[in-house]
Amino acid sequence: MSAFPQHPPADPAVVERGKAIYGVNCQFCHGADARGGEGGPNLIRSEIVLNDQNGERIAPVVQNGRPDAGMPAFKLTPTQISDVAAFLHSFRINGRDASRDRPPDILVGDPRAGQRYFQAKCASCHSPTGDLQGLADKITDPKALQQAWLAPGGGRGASPIRIPPATVTVTLETGEKIQGRLVRLDDFTVTVDDGVNRTFLRDGNDPKVEVHDPLEPHRLLLPVYTDKDIHNVTAYLATLK
Repeated sequence: MSAFPQHPPADPAVVERGKAIYGVNCQFCHGADARGGEGGPNLIRSEIVLNDQNGERIAPVVQNGRPDAGMPAFKLTPTQISDVAAFLHSFRINGRDASRDRPPDILVGDPRAGQRYFQAKCASCHSPTGDLQGLADKITDPKALQQAWLAPGGGRGASPIRIPPATVTVTLETGEKIQGRLVRLDDFTVTVDDGVNRTFLRDGNDPKVEVHDPLEPHRLLLPVYTDKDIHNVTAYLATLK
């Protein structure tokens, strides 16, 4: 009897869809082979993944994230998560997969194309002569550099780029607005730090809560990037010395 739960082979088309979704949203942390990457744990031997069948156990983690471990939430549909699960279940738990043979250098993109992409998608918030000046001297490992811009704040360790905290505006029934750093938000309470921690009970949309997350633009772009975009932008950022 196998020591690990077994999963029947999935439709190859479903596995390919899952691989594409995984490549854009998960690979930079968990690696191409899902055995761990830039700060993300091994998923192949994860108890959640091992006991999952069609994404039902993976979905809560993906959709809610794990802020305490630096993992953001991803707005993937149940079907997309099921496809990712099929891709993860396609790996052999024991043995070695060809995808573990990682390229010696990931700087294979076109820096000029990366600069054009940066100017179109990133320049409204970032500047190569401002907050990103000397970035390649601060992050000399190309893999870490790629991780830093794909999922800032999503890895482990201190980031050389200052990331402002998420803030929140709470509008009470009286019309009073409380603004400050977001400490905690769930279905029942919201905690704001406006000099002191203040917690408010939530009942649906009462009070009104508006979250201002400086990393939201990055998260919105995650499903949009192509592999080519990722390589090109990483090659461009490596020139910012």
